[in-house]
Amino acid sequence: MALPLMNVSSQKSIQIDLPGSSVVVNCSPAYRLRAAFVTYTLGLLFSLWLAYGIRSDFSPPDGTRLEWLKTALWIVPLKLMLLYFSGQFAGILGYFSLPDLKRIQTALGGASLIIAAVWVVSAGRLAPSQGVIVADFLISLLALSAVRLCFRRLRELQPALRKEPSRPKIRVGILGAGDAGAALALELGRNPGSDLEPVVFFDDNPNKWKSQVHGIPVLGAPELLLDEKHRSSCERVIIAMPTAPGKRVREIIDILNQSRVKFETVPSLGQLANGRVKVTQLRPVEIQDLLGREAVQLDTPNIRAMLEKRVVLVTGAGGSIGSELCRQIASFGAQRLILVEQSEVQMFQIEQELIDLGYQGTIVPFVADILDFVRMDSIFEEYKPEVVFHAAAHKHVPMMEGHPDEAIKNNVFGTAQVAELSFKHRVQRFVLISTDKAINPTNVMGATKRLAEIFLQSLAAQAGGSTRFMAVRFGNVLGSSGSVIPTFKNQIAVGGPVKVTHPDVTRYFMTIPEAVGLVLQSCAQGTGGEIFVLDMGKPVKIVDLARQLIELSGLRPGEDIEIQFVGLRPGEKLYEELCHVGEEFAPTLHPKIMRFVSTPLPISQVRAYFEELLPQLPVSTPDQIKLLLKKFVPEYQPQLRNEPSIVAPARQVA
Repeated sequence: MALPLMNVSSQKSIQIDLPGSSVVVNCSPAYRLRAAFVTYTLGLLFSLWLAYGIRSDFSPPDGTRLEWLKTALWIVPLKLMLLYFSGQFAGILGYFSLPDLKRIQTALGGASLIIAAVWVVSAGRLAPSQGVIVADFLISLLALSAVRLCFRRLRELQPALRKEPSRPKIRVGILGAGDAGAALALELGRNPGSDLEPVVFFDDNPNKWKSQVHGIPVLGAPELLLDEKHRSSCERVIIAMPTAPGKRVREIIDILNQSRVKFETVPSLGQLANGRVKVTQLRPVEIQDLLGREAVQLDTPNIRAMLEKRVVLVTGAGGSIGSELCRQIASFGAQRLILVEQSEVQMFQIEQELIDLGYQGTIVPFVADILDFVRMDSIFEEYKPEVVFHAAAHKHVPMMEGHPDEAIKNNVFGTAQVAELSFKHRVQRFVLISTDKAINPTNVMGATKRLAEIFLQSLAAQAGGSTRFMAVRFGNVLGSSGSVIPTFKNQIAVGGPVKVTHPDVTRYFMTIPEAVGLVLQSCAQGTGGEIFVLDMGKPVKIVDLARQLIELSGLRPGEDIEIQFVGLRPGEKLYEELCHVGEEFAPTLHPKIMRFVSTPLPISQVRAYFEELLPQLPVSTPDQIKLLLKKFVPEYQPQLRNEPSIVAPARQVA
């Protein structure tokens, strides 16, 4: 539909197209400039005339009209110039919000100060009186704002003006009448293409009950949805409580499941804060919403100082942790980001994502095996990385029980080779991504990670600080490949049963962005030789996790989906631990990071063991390899095929 903003030919009209919720204004900058010029000029002339009229009670004495014309000849151009420099001529008139109002206020306020200064300097001869200056500022601010609001309202009414058949709206209730809920209601209300219509708020705060937010009533607490009368008021519910504790979110999910109302949630507080997503980008409630972990506060300037304008290398760049490392490192302004990944499929995915985020000129991808010395050495030689994050590893616990040779090659010898290359090429900082399973390990994966830590601490002692070697341990990350969450979701999708190893098994959980942020924080404050352990909160019972995932799917545990206990798998413990015996705790500058130090072994002793272990890998059975591994990791409790598969968990260290 053509919407002419001035008397120009149809070829010069401004065309507005409204496909769904998007608004595309096809108009050249020249016509936008002309439209704004005409609109603002008329508004400013009217405001100045009205200010003079108010001053004289609309009975102007002789000469007042001439005075108005003389002052208008320089005051109106002055205001137009300041409005131009404030960006108001570049904006589309139909879009008007608080930032635009502030810019108009600043431009008009600056003009009024200049007019007042002219009045003082000329003793009132070249400028209008003080009353006219004040009245002109207020009226012009009101007039320009009113004009912009009219254009905005006209844009929002385009579907109605075109007499398009209206689609039926879905009545939604919003849980949370705070900032997120108010912003959501406002966005949905002013988006003509949206099929969602907010009709009611629910909130835990009694002070908000029986009030309104953007004209929408706040009825009461979410528990009202259990009442049929209030449940029928909305067809869908949106949870807009990004700061609510996990316990309260779990209670609300239980209420919604009982009331059989479909529900979604707004993005997390972290996503909203960093601007990645909008409040209207709804998503299903995820398990991390129920865990209710507080947003981690990072020392961003310290991390930026470590990464900005530096060459950073990430191994395992396509994995769950490696890919998030790449995203965050790129966002901190790395000069060059070297991606090393053995899987071409995973490399392609993270490469395309980083290109879409605008980092095409920053990243350098390599499909490479960390065990290929010549290839890795050439990468280090050519790009000379200053910081290395080593995330490449075999991590799947049950699978590695049957392939201990591959786990040792990748997790131990691969780590040793990348660390040695970092030392050789004078890398400033090297960070090993380790695991809490390395503590008193009962599986091959944990034992190999522990052996990698031992080597790294010995190498750090030899390096003497020329390269700062450190490791970071953390538990399970929510949503990582092969983790329990995707497995449970797949089992729920096919109707169950959801298979849990043991009713008492517990694990620590973190979100991937949270874990990676703390890895970067640890790297920034490490001096070399430390093992950092992230505060993962309280351990979570896996059976509780299974129940919550079933409920999030709108089903009932034990009725719709069965939970089946299948026994601990080889190498699994009931509990994970925090530190080894002999490791000394030391505080750090960050409350979510703990630092452990221990006396390192001589590097010659570790290398001698490696020389003994390496030739045995291709000729030994899995049980023999596990016993060789135990020789250098004495706390390791291997699962041998001729022994019971379930190992009693080690005593949990507080």
